[in-house]
Amino acid sequence: MRPTLRILAAGVALAALTAPAIASAQQASATAEAVKTYSAEQFYDSTSYALGSGGGHVFSPDGEHVLITSDESGVFNAYLLPVDGGEAMPLTSSTTNAVFAASFFPEDGRVLYGSDGGGNELTHIYVREEDGTVRDLTPGDELTSNFAGWSKDGETFYVSTNERDPQAFDLYAYDADDYSRELLFTNPGGFFPGEVSDDGRWMVLVKYNSSADSDLYLVDLTGDKTPRLITAHEGNITYGSHAFTRDNTKLVYSTNENGEYSEAWTYDLASGDKEKYLADDWDVSFVSFSPSGRYRVSGVNADAKTELTLLDQNTGRDVALSGVPDGDLGSIRFDEDESHIAFTVSSDTSPSDIYVADLATGKARRLTSALDPAIDEGDLVTATVARFESYDGVEVPGILYRPKGASAANPAPAVVYVHGGPGGQTRRGYNPTIQHLVNHGYAVYGINNRGSSGYGKTFFHMDDRKHGEADLDDVVASAEWLKGMDWVADDRIAIMGGSYGGYMTAAALAFRPQVFDAGINIFGVTNWLRTLNSIPAWWGANRVALFDEMGDPATDEERLRRISPLFHAANIVKPMLVVQGANDPRVLQVESDELVEAVRANDVPVEYVLFDDEGHGFRNKSNRIEASEAYLTFLDEHIGR
Repeated sequence: MRPTLRILAAGVALAALTAPAIASAQQASATAEAVKTYSAEQFYDSTSYALGSGGGHVFSPDGEHVLITSDESGVFNAYLLPVDGGEAMPLTSSTTNAVFAASFFPEDGRVLYGSDGGGNELTHIYVREEDGTVRDLTPGDELTSNFAGWSKDGETFYVSTNERDPQAFDLYAYDADDYSRELLFTNPGGFFPGEVSDDGRWMVLVKYNSSADSDLYLVDLTGDKTPRLITAHEGNITYGSHAFTRDNTKLVYSTNENGEYSEAWTYDLASGDKEKYLADDWDVSFVSFSPSGRYRVSGVNADAKTELTLLDQNTGRDVALSGVPDGDLGSIRFDEDESHIAFTVSSDTSPSDIYVADLATGKARRLTSALDPAIDEGDLVTATVARFESYDGVEVPGILYRPKGASAANPAPAVVYVHGGPGGQTRRGYNPTIQHLVNHGYAVYGINNRGSSGYGKTFFHMDDRKHGEADLDDVVASAEWLKGMDWVADDRIAIMGGSYGGYMTAAALAFRPQVFDAGINIFGVTNWLRTLNSIPAWWGANRVALFDEMGDPATDEERLRRISPLFHAANIVKPMLVVQGANDPRVLQVESDELVEAVRANDVPVEYVLFDDEGHGFRNKSNRIEASEAYLTFLDEHIGR
């Protein structure tokens, strides 16, 4: 029974309330009744849109279309979207494996895209010819590859692949005419390839030394190709790469050397001089440039919301756009003559839509309508940033959704939603799973427990080697904080999350068995010893950082066993839903299989949903609908009455 119905049925209790309380209850009930509820199918009948790669050509050579990815058909495919408006035209027609558009060719209608096998993350790069035929440019069985951009002259595109060594990505240059290729860089191991300069001379590499420390190396692709360290330092400093400047003179990179948050700096390729470039009170998340370098795009992760700036470097002024609704701008893509941009706009209550704008006038036009027209956006909930003081005084942030109609007289059951990672972040923006739950009367708090990114390096590393303990206690504290809100039903609070959030769900049920009334574990780790020993080969360069943060199974077995829910499943006494993809290469299916079996032995209600055609995350729309309906049905049964 829905929370709103509880109030309507509680006639005796209402009779005992004061007049103001009765008025409040009546108003809450009226508000709740005025909000229409929608099915998971309706939420996922909204269309997901994304623009092609930031390193690719997203506008067609004639400027009449932009290259996008869409799940309009139920499976992600590549489409042409007319710039002047109209229906998107499919370029691919996969009914099984997701397809993600990368780039047009500079001079014609050929298209590059990536696709794996049922979510197994073994991505291949394909070319679609103008006649519709398709060719796999990275053939092989056990490899994964990435599109890595174009040369400035358009004669070459780059692809990184681990075909030679499963643990190392090499860089190849492909001829744009005949697809012959040249091995440009053989990765000796331990490096992640980054950007290539427009002139094809320089490539940047990232090397992780620990979870808190990394370095950048430069490779002269026209020289001896030996990686050269450019970030020699002492102590723990994190470095990352953003972009080469279009004149091929500088590398723009990120560093947290000078404080809690990442700044953007430049490295002069000739002299080696370094200079501060961009800084803010939050992390500078990205920096990129238009084809000529006239325009600079930068973003700041401001309290779990992206603040984007488009700067005209010729005038020194930000570009002002008209005809754009309130929301987050993202994925800015330029046409070749820099007369137009394509970009996305999203908000808490609206999925990403694609817009184009004339840079001469700033006037923007909307090309898509992602939200299902059956849904009234006014029925959805705008989130707020909410902080609480945790068990040891640390302030913990999160994203709070309060369902319409929730009040002291009509309290809502609540869900603590834990992000993945472990170093992820729950952010503002449209989430159909969350909006579906909130629309049906559930409060949701997306906690950014210690160890989350976006709040400074000290906060990020507070859970190192303390996973399932220090961060779990934040999650427990959030439940107590929610109970203090008069509009939350303090006897009906569940926990849910995916990946690391799924682990935290299982950990909460196993190690704090009386705190939450139910849990939803979505492909969560249950046995850290097995997971750390079976990480995908292509994560090889990140193994050092992962083991530094989580623990090395060869030397830290006792602690990893202590924090693994599978070995403590006998403690689980509250209902649990487990959802898993059979092709998941990160969290193997056996992680969920064994936990379900163990908890069922406790005579505890356990439901298990297994998707045979999914991996780490659900790409097929039908599966996302089924999973979302399963979440709601499970919560209705166990905390919704």
